Amino acid sequence: MVTTATQKVIWRNGALVPESEALVPINAVGHASVGAVFEGLRAYRDTRGRMSIFRGLDHMKRLHASLRVVRLPCPYSAETLVDATAELLRANKVSEDTYIRPWVFIGGVVRTLSQKQPPERTETVIDMWPSKSGLLTERGSRAGVTSWTRISDRSMPPRIKAFSNYHNSRLAVLEAGVNGYDQPIFLNDRGTVAEGAGACLMLVRNGSLVTPTLTSSVLEGITRDTLLTLARADGITVEEREVDRTELYLADEVFLVGTGFEIEPLVVVDGFTVGDGRMGPVARRLDRIYHDAVRGVDPRWSGWLTAV
Repeated sequence: MVTTATQKVIWRNGALVPESEALVPINAVGHASVGAVFEGLRAYRDTRGRMSIFRGLDHMKRLHASLRVVRLPCPYSAETLVDATAELLRANKVSEDTYIRPWVFIGGVVRTLSQKQPPERTETVIDMWPSKSGLLTERGSRAGVTSWTRISDRSMPPRIKAFSNYHNSRLAVLEAGVNGYDQPIFLNDRGTVAEGAGACLMLVRNGSLVTPTLTSSVLEGITRDTLLTLARADGITVEEREVDRTELYLADEVFLVGTGFEIEPLVVVDGFTVGDGRMGPVARRLDRIYHDAVRGVDPRWSGWLTAV
């Protein structure tokens, strides 16, 4: 069912429904607890005024990877979910940069989450809201290394996007605020750098772009992968390796990267000024080529775009 153009709709279990009717019972805990997984992706307006979903299929494939790890079924293929996202954007007549969140959760009224068997029923929802891009603007944040350790694959799977994982990030964000910082930086259980809260981390040392490995308790970030691909194509030397905490203090640049963050330069880390305290040249270079990729300016990356 599609509503009037003035009323927002969301995609739920194969149909477009009014947001006001997309309800779950108050005691249906499956939608916001340990089993639920989600994705975060964006649609951008290009230079001709058209909307495109950026790396939609890759995001939906990661959603399926998350489902596999937490043992949740989903009847919709990654391709179907990309098509559903485009349908949702068209139905809502979206014409500005937009953040999109698909998620899958245990359906029905769940009395306990200690089932010994995977659930038979899940619900799949796609929602979206306007989200202005920060690309090509001057920006910078202050960060501090948090006392909270990033979750480890020995306890919870950091490489997937499960709602429960993000309580780890929430605690770190609250601590960062109390300590006067904008963002936290996690160390992993080995004491090396992992990532930020909801964003992967990159730094520049001696002209090389460096980022922690995928086995450093980080999300398998699609923005991370995008920027590494773009950097290599642009002739930037890339290193994926373990990163020590003190390297953050000696780096020429440090920045967080993610779908929501895009590229967020860190100008202070633990009270140390990073570089000259402003957005650095490598971040600016990546900012431009990332902008050109997501907005369809550079045709080399058109395969990452799904036209709406």
